[in-house]
Amino acid sequence: MKFFVLTFTVISFFVATLAKIETEDEVLVLTKDNIEEAIEQNDYILIEFYAPWCGHCKALAPEYAKAAKKLQETDSPIKLAKVDATVETQLAEKHGLRGYPTLKFYRKGHVIDYSGGRKADDIINWVTKKAGPAAKDLPTVEDVKSFIEANNVAIVGFFKDTESEGAKVFLEVANAVHDHAFGISSNEEVFKEYEVEDGKVILFKKFDEGRDEYNDELDVKKLQSFISVHSLPIVVDFNQETAQKIFNGDVKSHCLLFLSKEAGHFEEYIEHVKEPAKKFRGEVLFVTINTDEDDHSRILEFFGMKKDAAPTMRIIKLERDMIKYKPEKPELTSESVMQFVTDFVEDKLTRDLLTQQLPEDWDKNPVKVLVSTNFHEVAFDKNKDVLVEFYAPWCGHCQQLAPIYEALGEKYKDSEDLVIAKMDATENELENITIINYPTITLFKKETNEAVEYNGERTLEGLSKFIESGGTYGQAAEEAQEEDEDDDVPRKDEL
Repeated sequence: MKFFVLTFTVISFFVATLAKIETEDEVLVLTKDNIEEAIEQNDYILIEFYAPWCGHCKALAPEYAKAAKKLQETDSPIKLAKVDATVETQLAEKHGLRGYPTLKFYRKGHVIDYSGGRKADDIINWVTKKAGPAAKDLPTVEDVKSFIEANNVAIVGFFKDTESEGAKVFLEVANAVHDHAFGISSNEEVFKEYEVEDGKVILFKKFDEGRDEYNDELDVKKLQSFISVHSLPIVVDFNQETAQKIFNGDVKSHCLLFLSKEAGHFEEYIEHVKEPAKKFRGEVLFVTINTDEDDHSRILEFFGMKKDAAPTMRIIKLERDMIKYKPEKPELTSESVMQFVTDFVEDKLTRDLLTQQLPEDWDKNPVKVLVSTNFHEVAFDKNKDVLVEFYAPWCGHCQQLAPIYEALGEKYKDSEDLVIAKMDATENELENITIINYPTITLFKKETNEAVEYNGERTLEGLSKFIESGGTYGQAAEEAQEEDEDDDVPRKDEL
């Protein structure tokens, strides 16, 4: 009897402990005291490590809660949870967090880094795939209809033999693509209902044409590319939810349409670009950017534009140096857009490079001012070593360096074979030189014009040694500044 009472007490205590896991909007709230219990009690659990002040975390919160609610309503065994990493610092350290939010999926105790999207449907699709088969079995017409209705994008494979080579390719893609829901059916009635042949893959979507049929050979890369292209709208709006899909997609050439929602540009011009967007689908992605959004000011700056430039367009090719093209005719008509993109595809356009006007007193001070038009003349003077700082006015590291760099200019102002110079790389671009990080400090050596980048400490002494050593000092990895190893180093391609 005593043993029974003791056992009951222990069980009651254990149950009471589990009951302490609170929820907010169907999301489990975890701490160091209950996280292990939550993982043990749930075969499938996605945990978000967040910071209350983080803008991305705030944007994710309602979508995360929406996903948790949907999963609960369908009696899914998958749970969503969250940890305030600013409070639970031990957990943050244990999980090696480098940014917020960080999401990790625990599948029967084994952890997987989350790599899906930030919308509720994206989250549900990703965790559902990780918890079960890559493609949902759809044995009836009603099952297919319900599956299509439940998802913004639904990819269905129609295979009479689910063990065929084509079906295996489809399932391999389904297992690799986490952003969308996949289903598979072998039912003859389903084939008749959707008027498809054996071996076909259809992408159903709640926008544009509503349905796209894959008609190429069943190849993993080709099918993935098809899904990447057709799962996005013909003209996609750039925002926090779509940014990752836009920049990480297979199409690396983008026609950017700068429009003002407040001015009614979206209603006025979108129809004009749909025809060229359809024609060049798979080659050029058409993207709208709302110039009213303050978050998009850095993009406008990158193209050397102000808010009042809208409506206008640019083309960008997402290579390492992000090549840009500007139209001769700025009007947004179907004809002008078609011509602009056609010329781009046929390689008839000249690259657009930003440049400032050369100040009359550019060489008045010890640190000379360079712009695109005088850069080559100064930097590639074979009679002089030329040290150039490529900077961004808004860059904190550049602002810290400014007084040191001015002191460097003062130190060497009387040198006849050395020039200390600087260039605003956000306003001036060079065809054969790509600047990624700010600041970038480069020595252009006399006689050879060899360019040597400085990676040492940003001090007057360090920069002086770099110059006087002919560019050899400051090249060792251990001399690189710790701040350059951090995630907050400003980059030109971080739009």
